Amino acid sequence: MTGTLILIGTPIGNLDDISKRVLDTLGSLDALACEDTRRTRKLYERFGLRSPPVVFSCHDHNEDRATERMAGLLRRGLKVGLATDAGMPGLSDPGFRAVRMATEEGFAVEAVPGPTAVATALALSGLPTASYTFRGFPPRKAGKRRTFLAAETGSGHTQVLFESPHRLGALLADALEVYGDRRAAVCIELTKMFEETARGWISTLAARFSEETPRGEVTVVIAGDNPKFPRTKGRA
Repeated sequence: MTGTLILIGTPIGNLDDISKRVLDTLGSLDALACEDTRRTRKLYERFGLRSPPVVFSCHDHNEDRATERMAGLLRRGLKVGLATDAGMPGLSDPGFRAVRMATEEGFAVEAVPGPTAVATALALSGLPTASYTFRGFPPRKAGKRRTFLAAETGSGHTQVLFESPHRLGALLADALEVYGDRRAAVCIELTKMFEETARGWISTLAARFSEETPRGEVTVVIAGDNPKFPRTKGRA
C-alpha cells in the first residue's frame, strides 16, 4: 500500500471561503501535519469534522523533524495531510521539504487548492496581471532588502510581496528609493472584516504607512517597469 501526501489550501481569513473538497479531505485523513494545531482545530470544530487520529505541528522551527514523521506515516500507507495557517503549503510556508521527500520516495502527492493572498491581491490591485513575480517576504534588514528589491528593477512583471505590518513603511520607502515612483497597492487583512486595499503611487503609500501601522496580514503589489503602464504622475 502506497501512502499519499495531500497539500491542503485553507482560507486566508474568512472561513466561509473553504471548499467542499477541502472539508471532505480534512475529514478523511489518517494524519495531519499543520502549522498551528490550535488554529487548524478551529476548522474541525467550525464545520463538525472528524479529527484525524494523528495531528502534529509542522512549522519553520521543526520542519525537518515533522517531515521525517510524515515520511514514517506515508511508509505505512497512510493518507497524510499538510496544512498551514492560511493559504497553500509551500508558498512562504512549510511544505516544499515534504513534497521533495514524498516525490523522492515515490509517494503520491496531491493538492487541494484554496484561497490565496497572491491572486486575491493581484485582482484587487488594479495593476497588470498578465505576468507577475511572487517574491514572498523581503529581508528584514534595510541593506539586504534594497538589494532584494533591486533584482527586479528592470523587470516588466508586476511584483507581489508579503510583509509584516511593522516593516511596511520601511519596505515602501526602500521601494521608492530603488524603483522611483510607481503604481502600487497595499492589501490589508484580505477577506477579513476590516479588509482594505490602498492603491496609489509608492510615494503616497510610503508617506501614509510611515505614520500608520496597519493591523493584520499585508500583501504588497508593485507595478513592473513596463512601458504599457505609465509611471509618471498626472498620466493615466
